[in-house]
Amino acid sequence: MTPDDPRILILDTTLRDGEQTQGVSFSPDEKLNIAKALLEMLRVDRIEVASARVSEGELGAVARIIDWARDKGLDQRIEVLGFVDGGKSIDWIRRAGGQVMNLLAKGSEKHCRTQLGKTPEQHAADVRANVLMAREQGLSVNLYLEDWSNGYADNRDYVFALTESLADLGIGHFMLPDTLGVMTPERVFAAISDMIRRFPGLRFDFHPHNDYGLATANVFAAAQAGAAGVHCTVNCLGERAGNASLAEVVVNLRDQLGMEIGIDESHLGHVSELVQYFSGKRISDNAPIVGDDVFTQTAGIHADGDNKGSLYVTRLSPERFGRRRVYALGKLAGKASLAKNLERIGISLSEENQRKVLKRIVELGDSKKTITADDLPFIIAEVLESKDYSHAELIACNISSSYGLESTASIKICLRGEHLTATGSGNGGFDAFNRALARVVKTQGLSLPALVDYEVRIPKGGRSDALTECTITWEDERGQFKTRGVHANQVFAAIGATMRMLNLVIHWSVKRKRDLADAADDADAEAHGSLVAAVADAAAADAASTADAADEAGTEAKPVAAIAKAAAAPGQADAAA
Repeated sequence: MTPDDPRILILDTTLRDGEQTQGVSFSPDEKLNIAKALLEMLRVDRIEVASARVSEGELGAVARIIDWARDKGLDQRIEVLGFVDGGKSIDWIRRAGGQVMNLLAKGSEKHCRTQLGKTPEQHAADVRANVLMAREQGLSVNLYLEDWSNGYADNRDYVFALTESLADLGIGHFMLPDTLGVMTPERVFAAISDMIRRFPGLRFDFHPHNDYGLATANVFAAAQAGAAGVHCTVNCLGERAGNASLAEVVVNLRDQLGMEIGIDESHLGHVSELVQYFSGKRISDNAPIVGDDVFTQTAGIHADGDNKGSLYVTRLSPERFGRRRVYALGKLAGKASLAKNLERIGISLSEENQRKVLKRIVELGDSKKTITADDLPFIIAEVLESKDYSHAELIACNISSSYGLESTASIKICLRGEHLTATGSGNGGFDAFNRALARVVKTQGLSLPALVDYEVRIPKGGRSDALTECTITWEDERGQFKTRGVHANQVFAAIGATMRMLNLVIHWSVKRKRDLADAADDADAEAHGSLVAAVADAAAADAASTADAADEAGTEAKPVAAIAKAAAAPGQADAAA
């Protein structure tokens, strides 16, 4: 970033530094899909996809990414980490079809002398030779000064001398890592400001780590100091405590500093989920921007404030990120929270019944029960002793699982008062049950919603005989909703959640038909009323005409005239008599 160019470049290193997270290893297909999401959906400026010379498999993965990117005209955005190794990394990157190498040099004198066993002058000469070799072979080069944060703190003259010796080589970005995550925002701002002041013709990136939980704050400081680029990863992946979160970095730079960012933030949640799935590292529920709970209001006073004037709304609106505001139900819920959730599921209650339901919600919250909007119909049914949600009941179920064979399920269900049986087979007991259930409901003209997510958990420290809670996310034309089941057997916990789903689906179907029937009845009544009025008007007109004719006919016609006038003006006959 410069005074003339307020835009700051984002380099995502999920596929390189992020893969250094303990237990994370992306397959070639996963790497390609993440790269596509980063470049096409999020429109990240640059991505670092691998370290050179890792393996032949990694070479193939990088080549696939670069081949795809070349077809899209995005290959200049693909970068690969290389080493000062006499040209071996250069050869590896060129074999993969790469055009940009991020060369790793030593940014601290301690690393230079202790790890490499070389003098600063020797190391500078080696780096210079590798940069020139790469440039001669058509590669663009950026330069990492590894452990720059400690190098600058311990002996900044070393950093200045190394940078000065390489400043004339056409290096695109000098990348300044806080390798061990030891810096504070104040130190980052001062150090990067100093580097920019000393070398005004060079572009500097900042590469943070999150060991002290300051990665995002340090990126903020680097941007304020004038860094041309900052590095981050999806979901804060990275060695030890990780790097800076891509979502946090993008939103802070845009909202707090007013910087121009090329990222399409409406896809941040989707890409976060994609990386969560491929990495096996779950996102914290309260992770800013992308966590499940971050757009949930728990306190009733917040829901009330939103109702009365959006008092608790910020620029971080859920809609901005393709999300939706949720108002939690629990012991802190108030009338406004309940009203928001009733509106969401399309149920109306009287003031008295709302009071009863809210009382029950608070009681359940006191007992530490987790309550979701999807529990609300059942709480309402319980409080009001309603029979609306007892459309389907599992009478009997037998599930058999075998090694090397498909699982089978036999079920007996009471559906709308009718006992029905079915069998199914599938990949596991729950799949077999679902297939059997689908056959049953099909006979009733129903279909099951799509299963979107399936989560099983037991209490922390739970024993092998602990209860299992299964939460399933479903999706149909109304959107997504969750149901939950609890049982000592994992499969039957899932079945419990599925039966709750079925009752909800049937209830919604019945309610919709009832609403349509009521609307049709109202329309028929209105049409009938209009028809009766029209007939009456016609009869009155005919009667009046007859009465007038009788008057003209003379005295002999007077009885006829009286009868006609009475018909024309009911209620006036007594007066005429």
